[in-house]
Amino acid sequence: MNVRQEMRASDRERQQVVDRLRAGLEDGRLTMEEYTDRMGRAYQAVTYGDLAPLCADLPVAGPSAPERMTASGPAITGRRDILAAMPTPLRVLWAIWMSVVLVNVVIWALVCITTGSLIYPWPLWVAGPYGAILLAVTACVSPAALAHARSARPR
Repeated sequence: MNVRQEMRASDRERQQVVDRLRAGLEDGRLTMEEYTDRMGRAYQAVTYGDLAPLCADLPVAGPSAPERMTASGPAITGRRDILAAMPTPLRVLWAIWMSVVLVNVVIWALVCITTGSLIYPWPLWVAGPYGAILLAVTACVSPAALAHARSARPR
């Protein structure tokens, strides 16, 4: 047996295996049952030898179907990747903005329904300016966050 197979695995290495399993699930290579079983075994793994068979039948991590190569490198096209690359405070601000806008639109819709007439769409004044500011901040922050996400992605 290889000496490396007997070496202890770290939490980070276990998480990398789980991430690879999740990619296999998202690609349709694993069923949910297989994924949860292997994920449980990955978190319980002690050595590299315990981790190796969990991904042995999956392709080596590389550009997946949603990612396409461009002149500057892989382009992240999925919304999930863009949201995941955003800093947490920015995601929280987007969630707060969306909640406030949703509450205002619901109140406006209820008023329109109960009065029987279409009234002035005042929620636009809540959504518009704050949404524009948040979009500008996101546009300034996101290229740096996306570049960091690309460089931090395991190869």
